Amino acid sequence: MKHLPKHLRPRYRYLAVELESTPDASLSRRSFQRELWYAAGNLLGDPGSADADCTVVRFDFSEGTGEAVVRARHGQSEAARAALACVSGVDGHDLGVVVRGISGTIRACEEKYLGRPRQTSAQRTVAFEDHDRPAVERNGVLDVRVDDRYIGATQIDFE
Repeated sequence: MKHLPKHLRPRYRYLAVELESTPDASLSRRSFQRELWYAAGNLLGDPGSADADCTVVRFDFSEGTGEAVVRARHGQSEAARAALACVSGVDGHDLGVVVRGISGTIRACEEKYLGRPRQTSAQRTVAFEDHDRPAVERNGVLDVRVDDRYIGATQIDFE
């Protein structure tokens, strides 16, 4: 089968997405893709979801933070952003999703928006609700372990 000429090939935009969840969350590309398609279908309907064609092409997630590159058809990047904003959790874990930028190629997307060093996290013990509790600190934000879940807090909550 012969390739289409360049002017007839579909054009795409690539969205650099930052992901943040609790430190014990383990997310896979497949589960994130499933939630994104579900959110796009609910928000845009079947025809709008098919037009946006939101596909996760790169995914990296560990220790509660991660990054992804999501492909959307040219002219549908705002619909893709809206669908990403509707993703609030994956596999029972809350998930924060931030679109850091949009680019025309995967390489430019990774270099401009995802080329930063990984966040460092540190384990420490904090006094929370009159008990010493384990916590994970990342960039001034603390996730405090209470029973079987994490609660988000900031340095101001402990001063």
